Amino acid sequence: MPPKANRLAQRTYDENLYADTNKVARFFNRVKHYRRLAARYEKTARNFLAFWQLACSVILTL
Repeated sequence: MPPKANRLAQRTYDENLYADTNKVARFFNRVKHYRRLAARYEKTARNFLAFWQLACSVILTL
């Protein structure tokens, strides 16, 4: 996270890493729109993983 502009001792941060964390946060926000994943309706781990893969592939193709 970048430091505040009015901070006396500015600390360093990696801009690329910060941008990547933003991408990951936005991705999980999109996944939350799939209620089936958020509520975990699937009983078996296999079906839950399959729906995760389906949702991720749909999101990445948009």
